[in-house]
Amino acid sequence: MSAPDLDLRYLNGFGNQHQSEAVAGALPQGQNSPQRAPYGLYAEQLSGTAFTEPRAVNRRSWVYRIRPSAAHPPFRRVDGGTFSSAPIPGVADPNRLRWDPMPQNGSGLDFLDSVYTVAANGDVLRRQGIAIHLYRATESMRSRYFCDADGELLIVPQDGNILVHTEFGKLLVEPGQFAVIGRAIRFRVDILGAVAAGYICENYGSPFALPELGPLGANGLAHARHFRYPVAAYENIDETVEVVQKFGGNLWTAEYDHSPLDVVAWHGSHAPYLYDLEDFNAFGTVGFDHPDPSIFTVLTSASDTPGQANVDFAAFPPRWTVPEHTFRPPHFHRNVMTEFMGLVRGVHDSKAEGFVPGGASLHNMWAAHGPDRETFELAGAAELVPVKLEGSLPFMFETRWPLVVTEQAYNAPHRQRDYDDSWAGLGGQFQPPN
Repeated sequence: MSAPDLDLRYLNGFGNQHQSEAVAGALPQGQNSPQRAPYGLYAEQLSGTAFTEPRAVNRRSWVYRIRPSAAHPPFRRVDGGTFSSAPIPGVADPNRLRWDPMPQNGSGLDFLDSVYTVAANGDVLRRQGIAIHLYRATESMRSRYFCDADGELLIVPQDGNILVHTEFGKLLVEPGQFAVIGRAIRFRVDILGAVAAGYICENYGSPFALPELGPLGANGLAHARHFRYPVAAYENIDETVEVVQKFGGNLWTAEYDHSPLDVVAWHGSHAPYLYDLEDFNAFGTVGFDHPDPSIFTVLTSASDTPGQANVDFAAFPPRWTVPEHTFRPPHFHRNVMTEFMGLVRGVHDSKAEGFVPGGASLHNMWAAHGPDRETFELAGAAELVPVKLEGSLPFMFETRWPLVVTEQAYNAPHRQRDYDDSWAGLGGQFQPPN
């Protein structure tokens, strides 16, 4: 299925006050909530931030829909399966952890049922912290919808395209791209092949935003104009569907007699969006020494402590590496921040083997890590000519708090119990002068 078949159109610009209508004249002019909205639609506001938050970070949208969201029966709590939330029972482990790609976890699983929680920190009820999940779906969501009231979802496909139908329109998301579905926005996911697999960062904290650029200037990293928002598209379906809501760390379900994706027009800034990492303008050193990974930040969720993000999303796309007199791969280091790494394709430049697409690693705060022995030896002997790193796309979720690993991920057969062997053989090489 190609993009033209799906009639995909987009609005551009991060955080803009966009407006879109699927039917001409459906968007009221001059005021948000007229006495009677056009075409018998219902006017409704969706507030992604508190009413009184500063204008620069305030996010809200007005939607004009066929039925009001309030028209639904009670929700009832259901088993969350492999989908869990912070605070979780689990293991806060100082050891370095790494996983192979998640094996096929059964057939007939849609996106929601396939969500598998790896680790989390913070507390959903305090709107602090994150959870990191994997998904591996073999079926589309049929007559089924989901919304996450606990946090926004940053979805990074690794294998297979997904088509995300949202209240605001459609997003076709491919490996090498990512989508962010804002808090409480309803959606369903179609998979466009035999399988769709990838990573999810569930952000309980402040919404993702573009990082400040400081002395980098106006044109570095991710540019606002490259973010894409959906054009309005609606479903007018009168049949029984399931709507699943995540609230307070639990899943709740209700049967609606209509599709919740019935928004005919909308305007505002609280809406889902898409970004292609090919548009990311990576920066690096042109002198000496390896730059800190913070220079690769695509989006950030700020915390109450300046400089310590609730979570940063960093990506390491193809780029030139040119520093002289320098060990070019990521050096040995211990951090106060916690690093979760994923890999969409290719290899990681500090690991010769073991870290493969679809896999993951977790280095909790202060865990000593860096290149494996083979990478260390090769990099130490390499001729330092300009080299372009191509064909790979690692990424990182970096968070200020340790991540607690779920029991299911900690005890999983695909966790690499021999990960510490990556640094075996890095013996002493000290040669003091005579």
